Amino acid sequence: MTQIEQELLETLLELERSAARMPAANPKPDLRPLFARVEALTGRLPRGTDPDLLHYLHRKSYQKARAFLQQR
Repeated sequence: MTQIEQELLETLLELERSAARMPAANPKPDLRPLFARVEALTGRLPRGTDPDLLHYLHRKSYQKARAFLQQR
């Protein structure tokens, strides 16, 4: 796994944890910085990145992208 993929995985996990806390959180966490970080990291992925991973990220299927990265 590349460094960017590792950072992407960590960000996706943080996004999932934050989203899971949303129902009980007061005030609600701002998830926009996490979404922006995922987008920025996606843009930094090198050529040759697995097309399935890119598909998941571009379609915003973040749970699938996280599962894909965890299987690597």
